[in-house]
Amino acid sequence: MKLIKRISIGVLLVLTIIISTTYILLNKELPDGVSGIEADNFAKKILQTIEHQKYLDTQYIQWSFRNKHHYKWNKRAQSATVQWDDYLVTLDLKAPLSNSIVQQPSPLSPEERNKLINKALSFFNNDSFWIVAPHKLFDHGTSRKLVTLKNQKKALLITYNTGGTTPGDAYLWHVDDNYRPTRYQMWVSIIPIGGLEASWDSWKQTESGTFLSQKHQLLGLEIPISNLRAWND
Repeated sequence: MKLIKRISIGVLLVLTIIISTTYILLNKELPDGVSGIEADNFAKKILQTIEHQKYLDTQYIQWSFRNKHHYKWNKRAQSATVQWDDYLVTLDLKAPLSNSIVQQPSPLSPEERNKLINKALSFFNNDSFWIVAPHKLFDHGTSRKLVTLKNQKKALLITYNTGGTTPGDAYLWHVDDNYRPTRYQMWVSIIPIGGLEASWDSWKQTESGTFLSQKHQLLGLEIPISNLRAWND
């Protein structure tokens, strides 16, 4: 019994050291920047590169996230279907009381129903961000700052002060010479390590004309996005 206890304590110490070392190596402080017209103009150049106006005019976007969550989003009607496992939920993004469960494996209590709808909304908020985040630079409640990096290049810090599932999250966008996003660093409430990087690759010009990224990597792991389309009737 004493041996098992010693082994458990040893394993706990090793895990503590690994976690602490990882935090020290990867954690970065949120940078400061300058708000104002230069930051806004930088953001506008990003939007121009990814054909943001055509995104605004897009009616439908569909995709699968990690091959587990499947979406069809009617942007004009502000509604979406969210499908995973044996569930299919319809979301009315402008009138949440109209949300409904279309498909379920068994009867649900009112509490279970509300929990499931909230889960669908949380899925949608998170997974759609990995699709359209570069188009949300001027969303209501956002602030923009232009950050000068150590190599003297510029990056755009976007903070979401309100809205979504986790208000207060901040993202530092890095771009190429044409202002197309290549990656961002995240300071988000659900990740204790600040400044983790995720790539934005494989940009695709969709049927509606707007550009969307189809590939991301975080800590060397791919975040699969498939069946990505954006189109108009």
